[in-house]
Amino acid sequence: MRKVYTRLRSIQGNVITVEAVDATYREIAQVSWEGGTSLAQVIRLEAGRASLQVFAGSRGVPTDARVRFLGTPLTLPFSYGLLGRVLDGAGRPRDGRAPLDDAGVAVGGPSVNPSVRIIPRRMVRTNIPMIDVFNTLVESQKLPIFAPAGEPANELLARIAMQAEVDVIVLGGMGLKHDDYLALRAQLASAGALTRSVMIVHTAADPAVECLLVPDLALAAAERFALDGQRVLVLLTDMTNFSDALKEVAIAMEQVPSNRGYPGDLYSQLAARYEKAVDFEDAGSITILAVTTMPGDDVTHPVPDNTGYITEGQLYLRGGRIEPFGSLSRLRQLVNGRTRDDHRALMNAMIQLYADAVSSREKRAMGFAVSAWDERLLRYAELFEARMMDLDVDLPLEAALDEGWRVLASCFDPPQTGLPRALVERHWPATVGAVAESAA
Repeated sequence: MRKVYTRLRSIQGNVITVEAVDATYREIAQVSWEGGTSLAQVIRLEAGRASLQVFAGSRGVPTDARVRFLGTPLTLPFSYGLLGRVLDGAGRPRDGRAPLDDAGVAVGGPSVNPSVRIIPRRMVRTNIPMIDVFNTLVESQKLPIFAPAGEPANELLARIAMQAEVDVIVLGGMGLKHDDYLALRAQLASAGALTRSVMIVHTAADPAVECLLVPDLALAAAERFALDGQRVLVLLTDMTNFSDALKEVAIAMEQVPSNRGYPGDLYSQLAARYEKAVDFEDAGSITILAVTTMPGDDVTHPVPDNTGYITEGQLYLRGGRIEPFGSLSRLRQLVNGRTRDDHRALMNAMIQLYADAVSSREKRAMGFAVSAWDERLLRYAELFEARMMDLDVDLPLEAALDEGWRVLASCFDPPQTGLPRALVERHWPATVGAVAESAA
């Protein structure tokens, strides 16, 4: 039986320090005192002392609290009974149901060895045209959603969770308002998606240190499902709240701050989570979509700035829509050449014409005369935004591609699109009445 320590050397924020020579990094300990008990995790070992994050917060913890190291890392009870469950940031039930008593899987382990990874080869269908057609999501991809405050990022995640063609959804919420958490849960439940989902939620009212555990718990569950052959989509929101929790702990431990007060290892902390995305040769896959709020709509803020170096593209959410110019899926070329013969050419042509339409809008706004070609472009922009960019549009990929052809045909003649003649002959619609009516 391991020794029980009864004297804390310091309490800084939610971090306690005790002299202990037999502790190991990321080991779990039980902290108990008169009137309370909590688990804690070792986050630093230095000169015979161990610093631990107290999951329930350090409020009320006295200096004579008892600390007993358990000799194991944090684990998450795992079985397929985890599906449909809602847990808090420490892995405890938040749904009022009984705790899981299954064998646990280690939390916060290393990323998968690159030798067992394969090149991504399958798309993740979401039925959202701005993703499926223009920024195709690929299995094992890690993709952030950059969003200024107030954008419907959580609503977009809920739609993806309900519509994505995957086997399992793991949703990790960090620093959510209680109303946002209830809304996400209600949306998944009403669509029947909760039965294939695991929700691990930390709200703004919960101890800040539990926020740091959410991605690790979510990814531990995802990895176990993937090893069982499941296609898993991990949805995380909000990684800026996660980074702010890292900052809070770093300040409490008196670490030398880096850019805007964030710890110097912010990049490594984010990369350790994003690099869990993987496609196994003989098993399933983990795909990660993570909301990253941009304070002040500033993409140079340390969190989105570091994220951009780790991930494989980004989706920009502005004005309630996925912005077509800044958004990019760097892996889309691995799959959108296999979806349908017109996918890549149609995508490029529509984006080019929309860019021209934006220039025509600016021209009109500055009072310049608009030509007949400008009028075509302006009509096209209205249709493109309503039929393709609106996040309420729910279309399978093939239907979205057909819709794209109808939008083009309602505004342009075939030579004006720049599309190859062979594709035009195969896909140009015979009638565009429905779209033309909406344009009028």
